[in-house]
Amino acid sequence: MVGPRKGAFAEESAEVEVLFANMDKMKALTRKIQASKNRLETSGKAVQDAITPIYGNTQKLQVMNSNVDRVLDAIERMRAPLEQTNQEDRIIKRGLQNVDLRDYIASLDRTNMALQELNRTNFRANQGAISEMTALLKRGTKELEDAFRNILQQSCAERVDPLEYVAKNNPFPIMEPDQLSTLRLINTHISNSFAQLSQSDARETPTQRIYAEYRGDHLAKCLQNLAAASVATMRKVSADAIYKIGTNGIGIYVRAMEGLFVAEYDNITNIFPRDEWTATCTNTCSPPLKDFEKTLRDLNGHIQRNLMTDCFLGYETVGIVSGFSIRIEQKISALKRPIYDSVKPIRETSKASLTKLLEDTRTQVQTLVALPQDGATIPLTLTIMTRLQEMTNYLEPLSAILASLGDGGWKAGSSNSSSSSLPMTLDVGPNTMQLFEHYCADTIDTLLQNLEGKSRMLLKSKNLQGVFVGNNIAVVERRIRSSDLAPILENYANRKLEPWKKKASAMYLEAWREPSGCLLDVQYTNRKERPHSGGGGALDSAAIVKALGSKDKDAIKEKFKNFNTSFDNLVSQHKSYKMEREVRSHLGREVQTIIEPLYGRFWDRYHEIDKGKGKYVKYSKVELNQLLTGLS
Repeated sequence: MVGPRKGAFAEESAEVEVLFANMDKMKALTRKIQASKNRLETSGKAVQDAITPIYGNTQKLQVMNSNVDRVLDAIERMRAPLEQTNQEDRIIKRGLQNVDLRDYIASLDRTNMALQELNRTNFRANQGAISEMTALLKRGTKELEDAFRNILQQSCAERVDPLEYVAKNNPFPIMEPDQLSTLRLINTHISNSFAQLSQSDARETPTQRIYAEYRGDHLAKCLQNLAAASVATMRKVSADAIYKIGTNGIGIYVRAMEGLFVAEYDNITNIFPRDEWTATCTNTCSPPLKDFEKTLRDLNGHIQRNLMTDCFLGYETVGIVSGFSIRIEQKISALKRPIYDSVKPIRETSKASLTKLLEDTRTQVQTLVALPQDGATIPLTLTIMTRLQEMTNYLEPLSAILASLGDGGWKAGSSNSSSSSLPMTLDVGPNTMQLFEHYCADTIDTLLQNLEGKSRMLLKSKNLQGVFVGNNIAVVERRIRSSDLAPILENYANRKLEPWKKKASAMYLEAWREPSGCLLDVQYTNRKERPHSGGGGALDSAAIVKALGSKDKDAIKEKFKNFNTSFDNLVSQHKSYKMEREVRSHLGREVQTIIEPLYGRFWDRYHEIDKGKGKYVKYSKVELNQLLTGLS
């Protein structure tokens, strides 16, 4: 047991010995490694000290190289527009005559883009190039403007005869499609470059100005003959002739202007962008509108000088121009107000004319120094009714004028007569028709009242006064019934003229009181003896006459004589008067209604006073009836 144990210890002791030997070797190796590390750190520090300056210089060189590359790129970018300018310069300076229009415009567009690029660099060194490029762009744009102008000159070379299109009711022509296409192309470029080249805040582009100048002058020249015709046709052949609708050329003038404006608006919409349509159209139409305003001023002067006869020209003109302004609004709304305002002087004159016509009616009657001694109507009545009848041809413009005056505003001194506002629409409705009815009624009442007053002054007998007033009433009523006044004045004719006719009849019949009075006798119903009667209830004239005393017989004879004298005189006068057909018929029936029953009764009682000799009883009942019937 001791032997093996000693052997195990000996083996373990040997292993320990080996372990210690290895540890000694490890320590020696560690010392060597540490020595190597120290030497390496010393060498690395020396290397770092040597490399650090070299690395810093390398970074600086990289930054510098990057900056040089950027400078070179900038130089290239700066040189590119300049090199392009040289290329575009050759194209632009060749001119439109030698270059296709689209290529020319494309070159200008490239030049414009290059100019914008140079302006963004903001290098002082580029100022010279910018100036050269700007001048080149202006030169090209100027040549395009000249081309734009030349095309417009060609389009205006042949003047349009508007009368031909108005007469045939054809639409007015617009420019040729190739002209419109070219003008649109040029305008698009100039509009785009205008902001780049313009040094001001002007909103009107050169093409807008050129277009308005040439086409506006063209429109004015196309319309100048019609403007002259409108002035020429207002001259009067007869000083007292009432203007007839359609006589003046203003209607054709306005229709031609409307057709040309609509066609021109179509041209504009095919050339310019939408936001330029209104301004371009307004400027283009300005020259012909100025001529139109001048023509209307000339017409207004003529109307004012001949107001009583040519106020109707004013009504017609107001209606035509107001209608034009309403229609043009649907196409070119900006022109509505200038057109509507252009007729304002004539509109004001037309408003004033309604008061003047009413005053003229009164004045003309008051200034009469004599009336027809046969009771005939005077021409003034027919003139006044003709005026009113003529007004029915202008109900649309008159409706607006009357509406602005208000009911009764046409009377002198009315508070409504100074109103200056007018509706911009033409509407003939029940209210405006009522206003016109009231105006006509005031005119007729003024006429008849003054005629009646004048007849009392200048005509001696009542019956002649009645005939005169009745004749004038008949003319008034006849013109109402036989004209367009009938539906308007139906109520007036039925309600207001009847009292006038009764008044005229009463004036006429007042003279017939004298013969009527001769046919009245006195009967005493309380006497015992009753008048004898014949068979069948007929009066026995012989018995009645026989029963009369001598004084009563003489009185009856005197009554017959006085009746015959007065009756014959009045019949003679009746036949001598110049009566309107309906007046003669009416007054004849009125006389017959009064005289015949009285005479019949008187004749039945006393015709035997002269025993049929006809010395006192001049007319039998039949003869009197025939005579009275002949009065109608």
